[in-house]
Amino acid sequence: MPFVELETSLPAARLSSDLPAKLCSEVAAALGKPEERVSVTVKSELQMVLGGSAAPCAQLIVSSIGVVGSAEQNRAHSARLFDFLTRELALGADRILIRFYPLESWQIGKNGTVMTFL
Repeated sequence: MPFVELETSLPAARLSSDLPAKLCSEVAAALGKPEERVSVTVKSELQMVLGGSAAPCAQLIVSSIGVVGSAEQNRAHSARLFDFLTRELALGADRILIRFYPLESWQIGKNGTVMTFL
């Protein structure tokens, strides 16, 4: 059950209205998870500084069970997601960061229980 949060200093008007859906699809494909299990949040117009510069930037936070726990996995995910983000946000790769967080099934609550028991 991947959780994806895109935070950017870009104005909302500069983001496509279907960006959350496109990001959901891209992350699902990259991580090998069904789209119906991916949760996406997009936050724009944030005050952000990256590398000492307030120039437009973004950070993507990806948390998931079983597919973001190694350097090799995240290297592949990073390459694919950077391609998507640079294209969709029209930002250079140097203005984007991605953070990966591995989760355990007991850390996600759903339907009154945790994923361990579903």
